[in-house]
Amino acid sequence: MSFPLKKVLACTLLAFGASLAAQAQTVIKFSHVVAQDTPKGKAAEFFAKKAGELTKGKVKVEVYANSALYKDKEEMEALQLGSVQMLAPSLAKFGPLGVKDFEVFDLPFIFDNRDDLHKVTNGPVGAKLLKKLESRGITGLAYWDNGFKIFSASKPLKAVADYKGLKYRIQSSKVLEEEIRALGGIPQVIAFGETYQALQTGVVDGTENPPSNFYTQKMHEVQKHASLTNHGYLGYAVIVNKKFWDGLPADVREQLNDAMRQATAYANQIAQDENDQALEAVKKSGKTTIYQPTPEERLALKKALVPVHDKMSGRIGKETIQDVYKATGFDPAKL
Repeated sequence: MSFPLKKVLACTLLAFGASLAAQAQTVIKFSHVVAQDTPKGKAAEFFAKKAGELTKGKVKVEVYANSALYKDKEEMEALQLGSVQMLAPSLAKFGPLGVKDFEVFDLPFIFDNRDDLHKVTNGPVGAKLLKKLESRGITGLAYWDNGFKIFSASKPLKAVADYKGLKYRIQSSKVLEEEIRALGGIPQVIAFGETYQALQTGVVDGTENPPSNFYTQKMHEVQKHASLTNHGYLGYAVIVNKKFWDGLPADVREQLNDAMRQATAYANQIAQDENDQALEAVKKSGKTTIYQPTPEERLALKKALVPVHDKMSGRIGKETIQDVYKATGFDPAKL
């Protein structure tokens, strides 16, 4: 039995059309180093979903969490080489890349609250910083919150003197190195994915993280004490390979920008909730004793750490620091 010629042609055209559609689909590999159930992990999945919807399937975003593709030290080079198209690295990662202005976000106590922070990340200062990445082959799309960091250690942390002599895991950031030294501690740069083992084996005594990272990476299992210092901010910049981004059709770029705007609003909305919930989970676990510093203890810590701003101004840039001061209204002279 033979098929009518029209049906054969119709089936052939349908198959050809499906093949073309498959070839036309753009795949974005979105790699990050934290767990899928963190604010960043959830926001990455949200973006992937919205990108697919808004581009009507023209773009497929594949999210790789928990360093599944690249570790801390590998991912930036992979992006620049085009091996991966999108990342959401912590802002501390741009210092080693040569854009040291971003280390302004690492300065201890430069933001008193989320409102002050968003005056920078959602304003002209934040946009100006993202623009500096273009010479490195990177386009900055957005800032995503994680939260404010707490200190944890193998011993109670109350007075400034309690930090002296402790070995602290930090990200690769000269500012964070100086922060730990200002407290009399010993900074140790260790990849995020290796931090649990470093704490477990005593390679380091403590670390600093927002509660969501602290809990989802199970650091509370190997840290007996944590202090709610909220001394520093941990956030991310969502970035994309510039050559790849510029090569996308203009309408697709705008659709992806729309998806990113929605994902950013979602990320920042859930970040505080996730940290609050994680902190409660740590408390309920009974494995880490949580300490709330008194106003006097926190002020003493602030006075010990704010001099880091001036000490690192030659590295970060006085203009950048002053831009943040003006945006937030922070005045170190009033401490």
